[in-house]
Amino acid sequence: MAHATPQSDQESATKSPPEDHVPSKESQLKDFISTLPAREGWSQPLIQYKNYWFRRQMLEKILLVQDTYKPRADDIILATQPKCGTTWLKALAFTITNRSRYSFADHPLLTRHPQHVVPFIEIRSLSMDHTEVKTLPSPRLLATHMPMSMLPPDTSSQGCRIVYLCRDPKDTLVSRLHYENKVVKGCNLSIDSAFSMFCEGFSPYGPFWDHCREYWEESLARPNNVLFLKYEEIMSNPVQAVRELAKFLGVPLTEEEESSGVAEEVVKLCSFETLTSLQVNQVGGVPRGNKVYLDNSVFFRKGKVGDWTNHMSQEMGKN
Repeated sequence: MAHATPQSDQESATKSPPEDHVPSKESQLKDFISTLPAREGWSQPLIQYKNYWFRRQMLEKILLVQDTYKPRADDIILATQPKCGTTWLKALAFTITNRSRYSFADHPLLTRHPQHVVPFIEIRSLSMDHTEVKTLPSPRLLATHMPMSMLPPDTSSQGCRIVYLCRDPKDTLVSRLHYENKVVKGCNLSIDSAFSMFCEGFSPYGPFWDHCREYWEESLARPNNVLFLKYEEIMSNPVQAVRELAKFLGVPLTEEEESSGVAEEVVKLCSFETLTSLQVNQVGGVPRGNKVYLDNSVFFRKGKVGDWTNHMSQEMGKN
């Protein structure tokens, strides 16, 4: 039986290290993130990257998709900050773009949560049966909470259509506070501390106005590719918002659809009252680790404009 001949010291020194000694991409990202500024205050510590604050796990995913998400020219991206009407925007956009495939009487939204029919680019575990974004057929309807500046550069060069939804920061903050206290065990943030941090620019995906400004400026520079919407304006005239969205997304309502009340049907199906009454949005949920369990119902609170007055002082509202 032949015996292996030991390598010389020189041969050993020049040979590449074993493959399993090469740090993985995830390991490299964790090491990089550990060098970034961190701060306590919210339910979990936040890490600052390029002026924005993120939970550690979310920043890892955002940095990973810089390489893994390959934009396509016909991608539609729904962009929001958390608690700015993401679930509602997903429901509206999904219904509008798929209205030729499904009837209102037998619609996927009657049995599936809006968060599950439109996958996030950077969040891969919201639904247990989540399909990898890269395997989805075109045209893809996707969502993100990332700032505009953190989307892969090809998002702009490919001409992807982006819909951004902004909301009154006071209502956003109240919704965020309730969310943090509900989904994270042991979290008991007060409105005073949350208000102070939020105004300072220290909040998940904050500073709030920087996030909005990036998309607003992009909508001015490329109005055919970026649509900037306000939550309050959609609430005041949802039927007109459906028409505007349909036109921007390249599937404008036909005269027949207008006369048969399709816009009104979309509004009714996607309304807060309809969605919250459905069993799929009342039961079940997804464990996310780190003491976090997301009930399907947690994505629906009140959805009202001006609810901040029930939780914040008038003095706070003037800031």
